[in-house]
Amino acid sequence: MYLDTIIVGAGFSGLYQLHKCRDQLGLKTLVIEEGKDVGGTWYWNKYPGSRCDTESHIYCYTFSKEIYKNWKWKERYPKQKEILNYLKYVEKKLKLRKDIIFNNRVISATYLENKKLWSLKTNKNRLFYCRYLISAVGSLSVANIPNINGIKSFKGDWYHSGRWPNKKISFKNKKVAQIGTGSTGIQIAPVLAKSVKSLTIFQRTPNYSIPARNRKLTKSFVENTKKNYLKIKNLLTKTPGGHAFHFAKKSIFEFNETKRLKILDKAWLNGGLSFRACFSDITKKLSANKIVSNYIRDKIINIVKDKEIAKKLTDFGHPFTSKRPTLNTNYFETFNRKNVRLIDLKTNPIIKITKNGIRTRKEELKFDKIIFATGYDALSGPILSLNLIGRKKIKLKKYWKNGPKTFLGIMIPNFPNFFIISGPGSPSVLTNVPAQIQQHVEWISNFIKYLEKVKSISVEPSFKETESWVKKINKLAKQSLFMKAKNSWYKGDNIPGKPKKFIPYPAGLPQYRKICNKVQKRMYKGFKISLK
Repeated sequence: MYLDTIIVGAGFSGLYQLHKCRDQLGLKTLVIEEGKDVGGTWYWNKYPGSRCDTESHIYCYTFSKEIYKNWKWKERYPKQKEILNYLKYVEKKLKLRKDIIFNNRVISATYLENKKLWSLKTNKNRLFYCRYLISAVGSLSVANIPNINGIKSFKGDWYHSGRWPNKKISFKNKKVAQIGTGSTGIQIAPVLAKSVKSLTIFQRTPNYSIPARNRKLTKSFVENTKKNYLKIKNLLTKTPGGHAFHFAKKSIFEFNETKRLKILDKAWLNGGLSFRACFSDITKKLSANKIVSNYIRDKIINIVKDKEIAKKLTDFGHPFTSKRPTLNTNYFETFNRKNVRLIDLKTNPIIKITKNGIRTRKEELKFDKIIFATGYDALSGPILSLNLIGRKKIKLKKYWKNGPKTFLGIMIPNFPNFFIISGPGSPSVLTNVPAQIQQHVEWISNFIKYLEKVKSISVEPSFKETESWVKKINKLAKQSLFMKAKNSWYKGDNIPGKPKKFIPYPAGLPQYRKICNKVQKRMYKGFKISLK
């Protein structure tokens, strides 16, 4: 089948990109999706307690006033099912389904230089050809299943949070092991603890976490967001993470200890990601960060009754916000339950998985079920899984062997007409993702419109601009607190053998947007455009 455009993935980015390419650019477009329905990451993330940590009224599209005003969110933070229903609503509203094929995973994509086309093959042995290939596979879609010895011998059931089965699973009265305490593990644990016989949580790295303070949305709040649609849409383009809050303008050191504590307490009671924005320098200066890190540590110690457990949960070893900030609902309170146990993998590592459970250095434990809340091969992993081969038969895996190289996080040298939405080298996971997605989709669509106008046959970024962009990201990362964190998936530390390079663009969405707009105004300077 020959098409103008093929988009891989039917999540937030794939659906919007299909609408832009098909309905606004008039291109013959197809989306190829691995799952059985739309949703992307939210199709697979069905684990207990799965919920977004960005507030619902901004974790959505803002390109359509009608869509924004007609959809009603129920809670401050939407559940997985509610997000999935929202995306199904958008898909139905824009009549997108007819141009999506499901249950097909792209296993290879090769650029045919003589034909100036991409050739794609799926796991169902289907073959497609297109001029433009767009990756909408997301940043968090390749599950990281740890290579623990003996996993195949386990007689019970095991699950990964990022590839949860499409069926109801009962954990009632079961002995359950949970490996991982990142944002996902922090959501799972309090839910499971209510019904299991026992829950043993294996922690590699303690995690700072702020109370989510989730609640049902009032009628007046919902009406107010709809009334202020344009104001909210505009605000999301001006804040560093595409959120609906600004960072405070004053430093933490401009306040005495009493006033400082009062501001922190107020932010803690409000909960949410805006906690990190209550002073201007929490995310920038180590001295300011240390004060807030100690504040969070003290809060956790006051919640957890067993002081030895509290000590393990607060032995951070990295600054607050240097790893992904997490939100929780009664996560630390969970450790006050008699059926919950914490194992510190630093002092008691896993040796192997046995047929009946898990053997650590100190003991052997029996389990009925194991949950891996171990995250993803983030950002670069999903793109590498497409097995891309570019010009001169260059394999992307080889080109990226020392770390991902892109220009603007959007295109790669030697891979013509291949675009990435929220790719390595863009703000991606450091933002409210739908806000970043909209910026990317709109910029890519404008670029394709221009390429069609000038009758381009191929486009790719120059090596010089790409190398310069990678150096810029490395420089910005070194100036930030991000590099102070060990074992951060922002720089691939969670995947054995993965290059240890900071992957996303760290200077914020407004600055990134400004750079992209500048490239567009300069007639896409930095890109090599070949004409017919």
